[in-house]
This record gives sequence, C-alpha cells and structure tokens, in this order.
Amino acid sequence: MVTKSKVISSLIWRILERIGTQSIQFIVVIVLARFLGPDQFGLIVLVMVFVVVGRVLVQSGFNTAIIQKKDADIIDFSSVFYFNIFIATLLYIFLYTTAPLIATFFDQKDFIIVLRVLSLILFFGALNSIQIAIIARNLQFKKLFVSSLGAIIISGPVGIVMAYLNFGVWAIVVQQLSNQFVLTLILWIALKWRPQLVFSFERIKNLFSFGWKLLVSDLLDTLYINLQSLIVGKLFSPTTLGFYNRGEQFPNLLVNNINGSIQSVMLPTLSFFQEDRKRLKDIVRRSIVTGTFIIFPVMIGLAVIADPLIEILLTNKWSKVVPYLQIFCAAYALLPIHTANLQAINALGRSDVFLKLGIIKTIVSCIILIICIPFGAHVMALGVILSSVISFFINASPNVKLLNYSIQEQCKDIIPSLILSLIMGGIVYTIHWASLNPIIMLLVQITIGIIIYVGLSIIFKVECFSYLIKSLKEVLANKKTKLIIEKEAN
Repeated sequence: MVTKSKVISSLIWRILERIGTQSIQFIVVIVLARFLGPDQFGLIVLVMVFVVVGRVLVQSGFNTAIIQKKDADIIDFSSVFYFNIFIATLLYIFLYTTAPLIATFFDQKDFIIVLRVLSLILFFGALNSIQIAIIARNLQFKKLFVSSLGAIIISGPVGIVMAYLNFGVWAIVVQQLSNQFVLTLILWIALKWRPQLVFSFERIKNLFSFGWKLLVSDLLDTLYINLQSLIVGKLFSPTTLGFYNRGEQFPNLLVNNINGSIQSVMLPTLSFFQEDRKRLKDIVRRSIVTGTFIIFPVMIGLAVIADPLIEILLTNKWSKVVPYLQIFCAAYALLPIHTANLQAINALGRSDVFLKLGIIKTIVSCIILIICIPFGAHVMALGVILSSVISFFINASPNVKLLNYSIQEQCKDIIPSLILSLIMGGIVYTIHWASLNPIIMLLVQITIGIIIYVGLSIIFKVECFSYLIKSLKEVLANKKTKLIIEKEAN
C-alpha cells in the first residue's frame, strides 16, 4: 500500500541519497579540476557522450516499463536482465571497433583507449538495472542510499589519489569505473533478488510495446543534449568544451539532486493511482509546486554567486565557466515542471504521447541549435534556455486533457516561487558590489539569500512552505511513534 507517510519517507531517503552521493562526487570533481586542465576534462566529456548514449539504450525503456507494470514478476525481471546484458555486449563491441574512427574525426589520439575502457560501464548498468527498478517499485530508497554512498566514498579517494599522482584523464576513468563496480556489488548484496534461468520473448515483446517509445524519446533527448558537446568539441576545442561542460555541471548537479529525488518517487506513486485522475492531478500539482519552490531560489541564487564560487572552488583558470554557469541556471530552473508533466504521462501508460512530445522537442531544439552555432558557444547555451521555455508548453499540453491541468494553472502555481526567488536574487546580487574577500562574500550572499527567501515565505504565508514544514513534522512524529512501539515490544 502506497501511503503519504511511505512516499514522504521514500522521498527523504532519495534526497539523502542524491545529496550525499552527489555532494561527495562534487567535491571529487572540484579536486580533480584543480589537478587537471579544461582540455583533459573536455576529452572525458567527449568520451562520455558515447557512453551515456549507450547507457540509455541499455537501461531506458524496459526499466520504466517494469516500474509502471503493476503485475511484473520474476519472468519479467529475469528476461529484461538477460536482454540488457545482451544489448550491453553488442554496444560495447560496436564502440570498441569504431573507437579509431571516432578518434580520427575529433583528432584526439588518446580517445581510442579511453573510450574502450570507459565503455565497460555499460555492463555495470545492465547488471544493476533490475535492482534499481525493484527499489523504485517498492519505494526502498534507503537501500539505494547505502549503495550509492558506499560507492562514492570508495571511488572518490581513488580518483583523487590518481590525479595527485599525475595519471591525468585516467584518474577520472578509474574513478567512474570503480564507482559503478562498487555500486553494483553493494546492490547485489543488499537485494535478495537474483535472476532465474528463465527467459520469455513474449514478456520482452509486451514490455517493449510500452518501453520502446520511452526509449526512443529518452534517446532523442540524450542525443540532443550530447550533440551540443560534440559540436563544441569539434568546432571549437576540448578546452572550450571543458568550460561549457563545467558550467552546465553545477546547475545540473543541484537540480538533478533535488528534482531527481522527487521524480524517482513520483513514478511508482503515480502508477499506483493511475486509475484516479483527480488524485493524479493533485500529486502532479504538488510535485510542480514543491519542485519549483525549492529549485527556483537555488538556480537564481547559484547564478548570482557564480563569480566568487568559481574562484574559490576551481581557481581563476576556470573563470570562463561563469557565464556558462549563469546561462544554464536559467535553463535548468524549469526542469521540475518538465519532469512532473512527463511522469504523469508515463504513469498513465501513454508512452505514445511521450514519444510524440520527444520528437517535437528534439526537432524544435535542433533547429534552435543550428541557428545558434554560427554565433559561438555562449549563444548555443542561450539557445538551451529558449528550448527549455518552449518545452514547457509542449510537455504541459497533453495534461490539459489527460488531467484537466491547464497551462494557465501551472503558470499560476509557479509564479509565487518565481517572484520570491527573483526578489531574493536581486537583493543578494547587490552584495556583489561590496569589496569583500571571495570566501566572505560567498558566505554572506548564501546566508542572506536563505534568510530572505524563508522570511518572505513566512511573511506572505506561501502554501508550499507550510506544507513542507507540516510534512516534515509528520515524518518525524511517525518515526518517533515507531521507535516507541519497537521499544515497548522489546
């Protein structure tokens, strides 16, 4: 039974998992950036483009279909498990054999061996895909928290030590591989599920009838996102790509920690209530209101403090990251609205609509990208903002009919958080004019920003703020009651 308490508890564990692991990963990246240059990071970004696309082909589609399918059983799980390993093997062989051609195209001689080694990540993705799907189905995100945290705690120091010992790009390669290896190992220990010696083409076919549309949509989205990296790396340089990618990484990291936590809990929850459209709309609406209430101030605040933040964390050799970071903050701010609308469509089993939206968005985004290319990497980044705004209207349109949730209602739901965030950002930005030490300026800006945003939320009695405080109190009260019962039972 999916209860409010279970959903909120799962959400907290998911947020802890994302924040804990990504915070450590963030520290690892910062340390590596101090040892490595933008050109080395650019090379890794180019390689990861092909690895990420491969991971989408291995893990996307079937996993979502399993989470969405109410009566999935051991035959479904085992069949998808073996099929994912088969696809991972085919993709690895393809990337291994084509690595020299790709290296020649980008004129990067070190590309071949790096791609061949880093592509081993595909097998780890295939091995842990069912465990992660089972965790999501049963809202057992505490297990994912333990597994992910353990993986980054072990792999992070490995990468840092290798960077310190001047292993260059191999520090990142080994760090990524060791992270996935440890994550997979812990997940297999934490979950009792094991694949059985059964395989059903019929089950694969049935799951594929739903999952292939999600797969194609995710693939289009991934290809578009990574197409930017390929273009920057080819037309400009790996160094420029290093700045471009680091600028995107900061907002991407923060947004996906928060929004990813919310949405990973949303899909199984929405799937449970897929027969109740009114309840479904309430959950989607709550997700959008809560997501934007948290993410809007974080993105606007990050854009405002970009200068001292980059100077402190990455040093002045990465100063060209600042404008990219500020641009991508605006683009990523709308992500919680995108994903909430899309998760609702997934939960209703309308993967056909999901695919149509993906195709339309990809066409629009590619047109914008092509127009922006002649004007340079900064204009390409600005084009992402325009694509994000247009995607909002595209993603929200189906739910006008499916959930009776109009675009006007969605805009009305996010306006309070947007206004408060802009006021907070404007006030915090004025501190930039003071001649303060970068560290002091950063601390002052963050502190004042939090005080202003929370203060305005209390003064104007923002509903979402009250909801979050109330929900937190309920979770703490339930935990306390559970501990008392367990103590009395013993």
